[in-house]
Amino acid sequence: MIIESGYSLKAHNSFGFDVNARFFTSAGSEFDVIEALEWAKQNGQPIYPLGGGSNTVMVDAPAGLVLHINILGIEHYPKEDGSVVLRIGGGEDWPRLIAHTIDQGWFGLENLALIPGSAGAAPVQNIGAYGVELSDVLEKIEAVHRETGEIVELSAEDCSFAYRDSAFKGELRDKYIITHLWLRLSLSDSPVVEYPALREALNDPDDTNAREVFDAVVSVRSRRLPSPSELGNAGSFFTNPIITTEQAKQLTDQFPELPQWTIDEQRIKLSAGWLVEQCDWKGFREGEVGVYPHQAIVLVNYGNATGTQILNLAAEIIRSVDKKFSVSLEIEPNIIRND
Repeated sequence: MIIESGYSLKAHNSFGFDVNARFFTSAGSEFDVIEALEWAKQNGQPIYPLGGGSNTVMVDAPAGLVLHINILGIEHYPKEDGSVVLRIGGGEDWPRLIAHTIDQGWFGLENLALIPGSAGAAPVQNIGAYGVELSDVLEKIEAVHRETGEIVELSAEDCSFAYRDSAFKGELRDKYIITHLWLRLSLSDSPVVEYPALREALNDPDDTNAREVFDAVVSVRSRRLPSPSELGNAGSFFTNPIITTEQAKQLTDQFPELPQWTIDEQRIKLSAGWLVEQCDWKGFREGEVGVYPHQAIVLVNYGNATGTQILNLAAEIIRSVDKKFSVSLEIEPNIIRND
């Protein structure tokens, strides 16, 4: 294991913020993770596992040792019930993984195409798009316990998945470092196409296949979301707010065109992008930060912005949405700030 000092994380966060880690190392196996944990313990340093940095706002570099998870590999185990179980290294690039599953005829992840980041980070946020969430296909997780160094398995139930949420953001926060995912996909081509925006992008949503869904999602995301390699961003910056049905009725009376989706009898999900756009933020730019012209939910770094500048812009957007709609937006990416 090689420990580097003063290591630039600019290439390790999709916003491209240039912050320097005090200590940095890369793990290619769970045993490297265990060794890094031991080094951090012996040297009195906190440890921060980092994948692709695609869901992160680095105001500062993480304190202590930054551990880049670079565990690769995709193992597959066909099952007699018409499914295939995959064991995926936490360092696998998520967009490449989805393209690989389609090429192999393993179905169920096509709606999640082109979401930036690594596989190991996906469960933390319970990533989702176009009517599908990771929790729909995840069976279990392999992880290393931070305190004991023990390699453990956590079931999907252990992860307490919810909308853009999991136990790794709550009761399991900072307790484990994820090394592998186990996913169960289908060998039957039966795509999920209920999401309205996805149906609009398909030629014939009622007679389509997973490859067409994959291509449609890639096309839509490519138009609406900038590639981090070209323009620094973290994808969707705000989660879609969930409000009560009573509040939704009041808002609909005032804004009849309000997009909304029923979760259950008590809760309604709104479009954060629509709310932000109605407050005239789409295409806004001030200096090196702005709102992407093709998608109001995406905040961007035009070159030399800082995490602080992005958060200041986000705060202004949140205030304006709350003032107009009385709806509180929540920031989706993790914020790293050493206050």
